[in-house]
Amino acid sequence: MCLIEAGQSGECRVRVNIDGALRTVVYGYPCSIAVDPIEKKPLFHFLPGTGILSVATVGCNLHCTNCQNWEISQANPEDEDIRAYSCSPEKLVALTKQNNCPSLAYTYTDPIVYYEYTSDSAKLAREANIRNVLVTAGYINAEPWKKLLRYVDAANIDLKSISDDFYRRVCSATLKPVQNALVMAKASGILVEVTNLVIPTLNDEPEQIGELARWVKVNLGAETPLHFSGFYPRYKMRNLPPTSLKTLEKARQIAKSEGLDYVYIGNVASKEGQNTYCPGCKKLLIERSGFTIMQNRIRGGGCPDCEREIYGVWK
Repeated sequence: MCLIEAGQSGECRVRVNIDGALRTVVYGYPCSIAVDPIEKKPLFHFLPGTGILSVATVGCNLHCTNCQNWEISQANPEDEDIRAYSCSPEKLVALTKQNNCPSLAYTYTDPIVYYEYTSDSAKLAREANIRNVLVTAGYINAEPWKKLLRYVDAANIDLKSISDDFYRRVCSATLKPVQNALVMAKASGILVEVTNLVIPTLNDEPEQIGELARWVKVNLGAETPLHFSGFYPRYKMRNLPPTSLKTLEKARQIAKSEGLDYVYIGNVASKEGQNTYCPGCKKLLIERSGFTIMQNRIRGGGCPDCEREIYGVWK
C-alpha cells in the first residue's frame, strides 16, 4: 500500500495527493510516441509484419535495478529533461489511424502506472476497430486488471523470475500478483506472450529456467509463446556482463524440453531462436531477421504442411 501525504506523490511518481484526492498528473501527456514493428514488443504471434503505434508516459510502479528504460520509467513528470506531449485519447486513436497501424501499444514504461489514460484510450480504440496491446510487468490488483482486460486484444507480460526473492531484491515487488495477472490475462481470452529477461548470476540457472517454463506450461498452456531476452548492463546493474547467446540458447532448449511449443530468443541475434516452427511437423513457418519478417507460411491460422492450428492472431 502506498500512503501519500498531502502534496506528495506516490512510489510511481505520477499520482499526487491534491486536497485529499489522488490525481494522475500524466493523463494525456505521453513522453514517447512512435511507430514500431510489432515484433519489437515482442509479439511474434499477433499480426506479424505490421506496424504498431506505441505510447508511454513517465513513471513505473516497479523499481527494477536493471531497467532498460530507466530514463523515463524512473523519472519524475516535472524533471526538466523530460519532454511531454499533449495527446488526448481521441488524438492518440487518430494518430494510430493516420499512421495506418492496426493496433495501439501501451508500452516502454508500464501502462499500469498510467492506467486511466490506457483504459480510456483503449475503449476509444476498440470503438474505432483498432486492436489494443499491453506491454507490462503485470504488477496489478485483480479488479482493475479485470476491467482493463475487457478492452485488450494482446499482451506481452514479463515474468522476470520464478523467485519471489528476485522480485523483492531486484524489482521492489513480489511474484504472486504477476502470476495472478498472467493467469487472468490468459483466461480472459486475449493473446498472451511472456518475456523473461535472463540476467547472469541472478536468474539464469538451468533449474530456475526449467521451473519457470513448467509454470508457464501448467498455468498458461504449452501454446503460450515464451521469449528469453538478453540482458545488457543498464541503470544500477552495470556490474554484470551481457547475457551470452549460449545461455539464451540453453534456456530455449530447456523450455522446449519442458514441452513449450514456441520459445524465442530476443535482444541477441540467433539463427533459429527468432523463427516460428510448427509444433507438429517442425517445419519453418515464420522466418525473422531482427524485427523483419522474411517469410510467413501460415495459412488460415494453421501450418500449410500438416494443417495444425498455430496459436495466434494472424489477420
